[in-house]
Amino acid sequence: MSTRRIARVNDIIRKELSDLLLHEIRDPRLSGLLSVTEVDTSLDLKYAKVFISVLGPEEKKKQVEEGLAAASGFLRRGLSERLTLRNIPQLSFQRDESIERGSRLLDLIKEVAPNDGLGEVD
Repeated sequence: MSTRRIARVNDIIRKELSDLLLHEIRDPRLSGLLSVTEVDTSLDLKYAKVFISVLGPEEKKKQVEEGLAAASGFLRRGLSERLTLRNIPQLSFQRDESIERGSRLLDLIKEVAPNDGLGEVD
């Protein structure tokens, strides 16, 4: 399978999972600021790593991980209804900390950067 097709499938799965999480999931553990940042599907389309970003305390992140594990079958079924793929990949969810790291880095830059009004970092 070509890498271009895999990239398209990854993008479509990411969008559909985001929509399912936003509109279809009723699990209270999956409420709040939750986003699907990336999907990495195997070449045979049997497995997909779904990277999730959750903003909040560590306890909330653990609840989201538990909720996603419980909802993976529902999400996979939802994908099968929305996509015309022969095989719907098995989903494994992993935490993506890149947004939080970026936010921490910006805070550090703001602390170190001189505040002379010429080159403010926002």
